[in-house]
Amino acid sequence: MAAISMACVSSQCLSLSSKLHNLSLSSTQLPNSSLKSLSFSANLSHSLFSQGCSSLGSFQRRGFSVVCEAATEKKADSAAKRTRQAETRRLRNKARKSEVKTRMRKVFEALDALRKKTGAAPEDLVPIDNLIAEAYSAIDKAVVKGTLHRNTAARRKSRLARNKKVVEIHHGWYTPAPAPTTV
Repeated sequence: MAAISMACVSSQCLSLSSKLHNLSLSSTQLPNSSLKSLSFSANLSHSLFSQGCSSLGSFQRRGFSVVCEAATEKKADSAAKRTRQAETRRLRNKARKSEVKTRMRKVFEALDALRKKTGAAPEDLVPIDNLIAEAYSAIDKAVVKGTLHRNTAARRKSRLARNKKVVEIHHGWYTPAPAPTTV
């Protein structure tokens, strides 16, 4: 009987004019699942609906004034969603930046070890070239995803190449060309 009267209540409320506003129900006897989108005034008793009312709207019965409105489910708060999205992006960007820094640090450590090595050969640069390629790849991915600015990426890649060139000059594997003189 209660389920039938609830169906009657919800179908009648859906057909009401948009002029009707603000109902609240504080009766705990009604199931939450059947009236999630409806709320009724606090002075309304459950017995009024269980006796089977035939029409809802603004009406007066037994000293009760009832106004019914069909409310839609509350939409997600857009500010809260933006906050969640920003946090997700922050964590992704943090991971990408950390990867770039880690790969650059590995290249610098390998270059320092090679620089301090006395009997180094040019073939010792092959693993460092692989590390530099991985660092370049991580930097480029960060630029594509929007984590790093392209000028920042260019500066970091230049720093890696410059440090490699310093080690090559130190061991004598590379001699820079003299600067052209202009007359």
